Amino acid sequence: QVQLVESGGGLVQPGGSLRLSCAASGNIFGVYRMGWYRQSPGKQREVVTTITSGGFKTYADSVKGRFTVSRDSAKKSVYLQMNSLKPEDTAVYYCNAQIQEYGHVSVYDYWGQGTQVTVSS
Repeated sequence: QVQLVESGGGLVQPGGSLRLSCAASGNIFGVYRMGWYRQSPGKQREVVTTITSGGFKTYADSVKGRFTVSRDSAKKSVYLQMNSLKPEDTAVYYCNAQIQEYGHVSVYDYWGQGTQVTVSS
């Protein structure tokens, strides 16, 4: 069974920083694209950033220049450094990973449990 466990969320003032972490564990053969998504009440889940196994990164326009995604393949982990946080960044942040399990042909999307990020004075 595959699990993604997130940590690092919390309450921070505007302009502050947070670092989110997500580690995959389980019967894993390979981890491919990883990323972070977020969702606020009444809104659709949106992609924040992705990073491929080759290191190619994407960012939502709203976070470019402020957020940085990275990964550690050996640890099967992905990180999100969030700087210059704004109130509109407030959301539940979800880790995502495309993972192939041992004995499985297909690659599937897996999701973390979500971690709350609140940016407020």
